[in-house]
Formats: sequence, C-alpha cells, structure tokens
Amino acid sequence: MDYVLISRKGCHLCEEAEALLTAQGIAFTVQDVDADENLKKVYTFRVPVLLKDGRVLLEGKFTLERLSRKVSS
Repeated sequence: MDYVLISRKGCHLCEEAEALLTAQGIAFTVQDVDADENLKKVYTFRVPVLLKDGRVLLEGKFTLERLSRKVSS
C-alpha cells in the first residue's frame, strides 16, 4: 500500500481526510502521529498528512479537488 495518512485521535480534519480517502476508494494505512516520536517531531502541527512512498502529497484541510490532482499525478 503506497498511501499513508498521518493522523491524530480527536482531530476533525483527520476524520474528514479519512472519510474523503475512503469515499474515493483510495486504499491507505493510518499512522497515529502521537504514537511515534519521529512522526510527532515532523508532523505534530501538520496533521492530517497524506504520504505516498514517504513523500508528502497533502496536509491540513483535504478537498476533493486537491486530492484528485495529487492522486492522479
């Protein structure tokens, strides 16, 4: 699986991003930013963050338009 969603419990933007990815049929894994010190150092104020092959595709508020552009490129 290429897509990883860096997320946090109780984060409404993270929940919205997860719902959008699911609705678009995009397979992804979720990693909790607070469960990993390395992720926390890099992404704590940036969640949600969508990674593909370790590269940031999106962060913050996800929209269908932005997601479609990034996933299709």
